[in-house]
Amino acid sequence: MHERGRSRGGATTKILALMDALGNLVDFCLMPGQAHDLGETNTLIRDLSADQLLADRAFNADRAFDTDWLRNDLLNCNVNPIIPPKSSRKFPAEFDKEAYKWRRLIKSCF
Repeated sequence: MHERGRSRGGATTKILALMDALGNLVDFCLMPGQAHDLGETNTLIRDLSADQLLADRAFNADRAFDTDWLRNDLLNCNVNPIIPPKSSRKFPAEFDKEAYKWRRLIKSCF
């Protein structure tokens, strides 16, 4: 099903993608453009079996994936979140900066 919505840029669709460590697409979902980036995250990571999850917005520098609930859900499943903290956080979470450099695989897919 193709989701289409309205955002500041007009009629748009967002793609939320899950990739493996080699940058291969594992799963994805389409969301309306006005939907929050985390809207379908639970659906994609529900049965995730991984050591780490690197979260990045491919075409935007904001930190939409830096939420306590996502970090806690991942940690409860023994998955290390590789998510840079928002600059507004009073107590920024630590993340593996070397592992975060691999986000280029996410960008390359698109």
